[in-house]
Amino acid sequence: MKTFFIVSGIVLAVLVVVFIVLYIVARKAEKKVNAQREMMEAQAETMSFYVIDKKKAKLADANFPKVVIDNVPKHLRKIKQPILKVKVGPKVMSLLCDDKVFQTILPKQEVKARVSGIYVISAKRIRGPLPEPKKTKKELKEEKKALKAQEKAKAKNTKK
Repeated sequence: MKTFFIVSGIVLAVLVVVFIVLYIVARKAEKKVNAQREMMEAQAETMSFYVIDKKKAKLADANFPKVVIDNVPKHLRKIKQPILKVKVGPKVMSLLCDDKVFQTILPKQEVKARVSGIYVISAKRIRGPLPEPKKTKKELKEEKKALKAQEKAKAKNTKK
């Protein structure tokens, strides 16, 4: 019984040390992210462009210059990123964007956005289609039931 308490005490001490280290590392990472975000906001400029296409793709497949791809960390090169293909004036280019912005933008739409380098921070629709709200699973099931009920009613009417 004495050894059980000693082993459990050691395991508990190691867990406490691990949690403290993770907390410190997370705080440093959060400070770094906030500093980068502030720097991006300071350098951001407003521009309007026409969204040709939007997709999630790897950076190598998105036609970015080699310099851009080389500056991105290796672990982010392999992950699919939200990418917008836009027309700014006569020039067609690809831009990275934030996930929240990616969900609000539709293709074939004119947008006024805050852009920092090749990264879209925020966007507002000027012209184009309105984004439709996504339906929940419950709403989709209800629509299917309503369609089935309508089909049954039509089948009964055609038999009579």
